[in-house]
Amino acid sequence: MSIAYNLEYFHNMINNKNISKFFFLFLFSHLVLWTLIPFLSNVNLPLDTIEALAWGSKLDWGFQKHPPLSAVAAQFFYLIFGSNDFAYYFLSQLFVIISFIFVFKFSLEILKDKTLAFLSLLVLESIYFYNFTSPEFNVNVSQLPFWALTVFYFWKSVKENKLINWVLFGIVSALGFLSKYLFIYILFALFLFIIIDFKTNKKFVINYFLSIVVSLTILAPHFIWLYQNEFVTILYALERSSLIEVGFFNHLINPVKFLIKQFFILIPFFLMFVLILKKYQFKIKLNNENTLFLLSISVVPFVLMLLTSIITGANIRTMWMTPFYLFLGTLFFHILRKNIDLKRIKKFYILFFFFFFISPSLYLAVSVLDKTKRTDYPGKEISRLVQNKWDDNFTNDIKIVIGDEWFAGNLSYHLSSRPIWMSEFKDKNIKIKDDQGVIYTGNPKILKRVCPGVFGTIKPVGYCMIGRR
Repeated sequence: MSIAYNLEYFHNMINNKNISKFFFLFLFSHLVLWTLIPFLSNVNLPLDTIEALAWGSKLDWGFQKHPPLSAVAAQFFYLIFGSNDFAYYFLSQLFVIISFIFVFKFSLEILKDKTLAFLSLLVLESIYFYNFTSPEFNVNVSQLPFWALTVFYFWKSVKENKLINWVLFGIVSALGFLSKYLFIYILFALFLFIIIDFKTNKKFVINYFLSIVVSLTILAPHFIWLYQNEFVTILYALERSSLIEVGFFNHLINPVKFLIKQFFILIPFFLMFVLILKKYQFKIKLNNENTLFLLSISVVPFVLMLLTSIITGANIRTMWMTPFYLFLGTLFFHILRKNIDLKRIKKFYILFFFFFFISPSLYLAVSVLDKTKRTDYPGKEISRLVQNKWDDNFTNDIKIVIGDEWFAGNLSYHLSSRPIWMSEFKDKNIKIKDDQGVIYTGNPKILKRVCPGVFGTIKPVGYCMIGRR
């Protein structure tokens, strides 16, 4: 049979009552593919995943770089699966899949058409945030389900004004914020949606503020931690966005760089739509509530991010935009609905399957051919060597590893005793006791001079071991 015939048959199947089966088939295929490919091709977990696991070894209400939710999720999986790399690729895709489910549910609410709702989900496979970069579980990926849930429950709250939906909106909003502070962009966009048509939306105000109270109650411990730790995560965010050393030209150069990067990222997405349009003229009706809401959740956060770069000169890093495009397909299928020619849908499917399979193929090729990546770091083998040297010299377990999130974090993850990770020994007045079982990692030249215990080197890192003889 020809490819064209098979695609036409595929589309006819999607148009009937079997669409739910194809929806779950898509979710299952994405989950399996993007869990197995990195698991089979990578020697070590990615940097951000190791970082989350390092934080998770000693949970707190925040960490130097980010709020705590990604660390909580990683540690929860560690308690179940231990140091099994497969689990953390699965965890990352689980977050992606949950976001997909609620994108579909929301799209169905807006579009009132299962086929279009499904297509608005399929088109996301053209955006590399939801495939190529998704195996690395980090704060960007951890936002995804809560971004989708926040939009879904806000919309349900506005349409039905049920207290339970407003409470759920408050809960998922707080969890999203505890994933990454950039979550504030979607929350502010939803706030603007209420303000723009306040006359219509004033009936929601009391319940809306109740949802804020729910969120603040959940966030209170993190805010207390933030104050006690001198707002360290905010200072880190300022440093990462180059705001500490901002110059005049950054207000011009960084926004332009941001726009160019987003344009190239979205080329495949736009291409999928161009191929199924019968005409390119359309009108956006701002007096339509659905249109206004879709613009609020898809365009407003993007504009706010652009304005942030223009006003502050911030360097917007590409990966920060990970959750921003979740509902872009829904927006385009809504405003272009009358312009879409389903007779051309075979071209859409061709591109979908191309992106669906080319992304993991490229990921696999890069993983196999490029041996300079962090995911080729022999973390398990190094941990085994460190453990052997420890066992030759000491009788107690390793309880603490000190150093950066990568080298020390890998020890925390791979060592069977699951030692607590620390970036530094904070209390200088307290001496580490031999029975605590501590390993310092860092510059070998410095560690060799000051190490009071057993010193060793596995290039490029030095290891200072202090334990009970």
